[in-house]
Amino acid sequence: MGTLANRLQRVWHCLLRARGGQAVSGASPGAQAEALAARHLEQHGARILARNVRYKGGEIDLIAEYANSILFVEVRLRQHAHFGGAAASITQTKQRRIILATRIWLAGAGRAYANRNCRFDAILLDELNPERIEWLQAAFSAY
Repeated sequence: MGTLANRLQRVWHCLLRARGGQAVSGASPGAQAEALAARHLEQHGARILARNVRYKGGEIDLIAEYANSILFVEVRLRQHAHFGGAAASITQTKQRRIILATRIWLAGAGRAYANRNCRFDAILLDELNPERIEWLQAAFSAY
């Protein structure tokens, strides 16, 4: 049967062969997409204020300061367009949850930014490729 270490080593080697000898990243595709999105925003002059802000009833992937505004950014990775792609996956329900989390953040941890212009953006990816990022500014509104 073998020890646990031996079994894990065999699994690791199978994964390496499946990926052409490249190590498999430990981060989930969603986490990788968020890291790409944060880097993209920073390369365009934004300063990341917070990541993965979660409250009961909602969450915000990235919060950034950019061009005198505070951005609340939803990051969507959709590798298959079967259900409408990344943009279509930001439903009204998802928007309401982001808006709720934004209000809670601005009333608490982000209260220093409460009087700034705010915007809801989306970073859309159809693959984990920094050259294929689409930054959708003002993707939706709280009104």
